[in-house]
Amino acid sequence: MESLPLYLYTPHKLSAIINRLYTLLHFVALTSIIYYRLSFFLSTPTPPLSLTHLLVFASELLLSFLWLLHQAFTWRPVSRTVFPERLQQDKELPALDVFICTADPKKEPSFDVMNTVLSAMALDYPPEKLHVYLSDDGGSSLTLVALREACVFARSWLPFCRRFEIKTRCPKVFFSSGDDDHGVTQSVEYEEEREKIKRKYELFKERVHREEEKAVIKETSSPKAKNHPSIVEVVHDSSDDVVGSDQVQMPLLVYVSREKKPPHPHHFKAGALNVLVYTQSLLLLFLFIFSHICARSLIHMKFNLSVVHLFQLRVSSILSNSSYILILDCDMYCNDSTSARQAMCFHLDPKISPSLAFVQFPQKFHNISKTDIYDSQLRITFMTRWPGIDGIQGPMLSGTGYYMKREALYGKFLQKDLFGLKQAFGPSNELIMSLQHNKQHNIIDRGTSSSILQEEAQFLASCTYEKETLWGKQIGFLYNSMLEDYFTGFILHCKGWNSVFCNPSRPAFLGTATTKLNDTLVQGTRWNCGLLEVTFSKFCPLVYGLSRMSVLQTMCYAYYSLQPLYSLPLWCFATLPQLCLLNGIPLYPKASSPRFMILTSVFIFSQLKNVEEVLLTGGSVLAWWNEQRMWMIKSVTAYTYGTFDAILKCLGMRQPNFLPTNKVSDNDEVTLYQLGKFNFQTSTNLLAPIVTLVVLNIIAFAGGFARMIISGSWNELLGQVFLSFYILWVNYPIIEGVMLRKDKGRVPPSVGLLSLVLSIIFLSLGSMVLRFQAGIPGIYNRNTNS
Repeated sequence: MESLPLYLYTPHKLSAIINRLYTLLHFVALTSIIYYRLSFFLSTPTPPLSLTHLLVFASELLLSFLWLLHQAFTWRPVSRTVFPERLQQDKELPALDVFICTADPKKEPSFDVMNTVLSAMALDYPPEKLHVYLSDDGGSSLTLVALREACVFARSWLPFCRRFEIKTRCPKVFFSSGDDDHGVTQSVEYEEEREKIKRKYELFKERVHREEEKAVIKETSSPKAKNHPSIVEVVHDSSDDVVGSDQVQMPLLVYVSREKKPPHPHHFKAGALNVLVYTQSLLLLFLFIFSHICARSLIHMKFNLSVVHLFQLRVSSILSNSSYILILDCDMYCNDSTSARQAMCFHLDPKISPSLAFVQFPQKFHNISKTDIYDSQLRITFMTRWPGIDGIQGPMLSGTGYYMKREALYGKFLQKDLFGLKQAFGPSNELIMSLQHNKQHNIIDRGTSSSILQEEAQFLASCTYEKETLWGKQIGFLYNSMLEDYFTGFILHCKGWNSVFCNPSRPAFLGTATTKLNDTLVQGTRWNCGLLEVTFSKFCPLVYGLSRMSVLQTMCYAYYSLQPLYSLPLWCFATLPQLCLLNGIPLYPKASSPRFMILTSVFIFSQLKNVEEVLLTGGSVLAWWNEQRMWMIKSVTAYTYGTFDAILKCLGMRQPNFLPTNKVSDNDEVTLYQLGKFNFQTSTNLLAPIVTLVVLNIIAFAGGFARMIISGSWNELLGQVFLSFYILWVNYPIIEGVMLRKDKGRVPPSVGLLSLVLSIIFLSLGSMVLRFQAGIPGIYNRNTNS
């Protein structure tokens, strides 16, 4: 008898038909516009071309090409429904590792990080098969102390969650919410136990905050984040010294901080994840040996390595390298404890499992305001694009919230002989044995075991271990880009692996969204720099991917790799038509011309299609409007600076730099965000470009509108006047920040003044160039807007 399916696959046929029909009609309209431009340039045998017209035409071509690439996301949308209750028994489930990454306790508060750790430890998964690793790339003693405190609290928190079937297993969220989110009938016993756990939680919170205060005094201006030794500690509560008195089953909890030295590249998050991969292999091997020692001696030991300390370690009779890995950012707590079982519905399905690399869950956030002025929820990515690409070869790797198959990271190199394994994975004998799943080790005495494992742990976590190996090149998380998730997922898909997008009704993970414009733009600059790094390398999707993936999957990856180039047409359309408007030079067809109707229809129907997508995914018209604004702001700031950074790195003129996104917000910043008001407290470099363009468009709109009324040239200049008006309408919050607001979140007067000066300089010099070109016969004396 055939067993019931673990998941249901549902193609959205009606949406696919609508999307394809829209693509066809829009493509015809774009072709007509391109034909109009070409016919203008070819209207005489040897026309003297205007640089302005050429730049506008090039921008239209680039926008059209990016639009065409984006249509691959809408070609075959699907959705999936899982049935975790149909999974096999717990004892037959595969082992699972959870990797949580943090880098800076000043930007990522330790108490919030510990809540993420506790939510991961409380996953609805057999605890003997669950291993939680915290990677601290800052090497902070505060994080280690806080993790020990979290482990103490976990001994009370985990039994409480299991006993009362608590759904929200992040303690901070559970105790701050008004509803008691549990799966059993409310009772006196539950209320009493809840109050008892809450007192322990408050004590845990107080201890961590006390350590944070000490750390502020102790570690001010400490260079440790860039230079610190390797630290590996298996963390357990040491408050109870009596063996067997505590029967709480807890997952393995490990703290890992890799060695970092300034001369050696550390490859940011990808490097930290790879250290977790191979350090984890050694630790599990060590635990296997240690469990046999404990079983033979029948005593409780404190196993002291200078880099590996064990406190009351819960030993297990079955420990091996886990087949699957969950990757989480330190602020992305587990909101649904059943997410691991949901992922296993795909990983354990015999039809898709052999080629399935990872299951990606959407990134969702707990602190999104009703207006979401910074487009922090990334709706278009996780609600529109990922369901679309899921119908092709699967979604891209998205940084956090995904269950990865370990075999996909190792690839074909696991099939090599001993010499080949050492060439690929490095010279560690213990690591090689774990890769070969050879558990028949001779149990040596404790002193010898301690000495060997001490050296191995230090060696594996050192900054020199990866030299002359394939780590980061062909094995593990790849180093070719600062955006390691995008690049690693791209290579996996090129190798023939597939992925799956799982979007359950209850969010599996909830993170902290950026609530400041500065953080949004800094994060966007880093992302777009990483995307262009791939574009400028030999792994450019349009070249490398086309022969290795389907055309549609290649188009999806190519769209993201070229996304930063939106900055070029946006700068063009926000400056050149306005410059020509002030000088009375038309760039678009007359308003009475049929060609103008085609341009208008392209604009209107593209906006309506976007509105339809937003509304169908649970958004509102206001959400669509905010997305339009942030797209413009990111295009002229984050996309632009990301492009410059990538070019400078490609030329060897700039070193890679990774700044963790700030997760700390003061009350005033949160208040502004919740009220839907922009916080313009950011660097002048990020703020000046968008303010300059707004000021420039104010001048152009005022002058162009006056010219159109006075001279009666509305038929020729209507398109350019509307373009300036649309830019100002979308970016009204910036106008408000410059002219109307008086609070501390306004645009600084110095930035407004600088933007005015830059606008005047550009318009003055541009007008001089246009007048010079006007003196060349044939450039502007033809009817360019017929």
